[in-house]
Amino acid sequence: MSDYRSLIVWQRAHRLTLRVYGISKAFPPDERYGLTSQVRRAMASVPANIAEGLGRDSNRETVRYCRIAQGSLNEVEYHFLLARDLGYIDAPEFRDAVDELSQIRRMLTKFIQSLPANHEIA
Repeated sequence: MSDYRSLIVWQRAHRLTLRVYGISKAFPPDERYGLTSQVRRAMASVPANIAEGLGRDSNRETVRYCRIAQGSLNEVEYHFLLARDLGYIDAPEFRDAVDELSQIRRMLTKFIQSLPANHEIA
């Protein structure tokens, strides 16, 4: 499988990446090279790692890159928690973004489980 754009999980991760860029525009200017940069980098790495994994030669490699994407989802979730606690985003925006992250995480887990290589990796 090489057309990553056909995967719903990639499409949702891409849409959330665009949303994260929008949300982080409202962060204070002094966070430009801090939290703003970190949350954008981490979120953009999710669809990028899915795409890279699907471009690899084996399901084992696809699984590896999708697991990296899962780690990035956790990182983004923490960055949103920090942004909420610092008052950069409000509670409803936080809950909505974290809900979307959770849905993407579940979809990515199911995708990984559907790949034969997943059963070879402990």
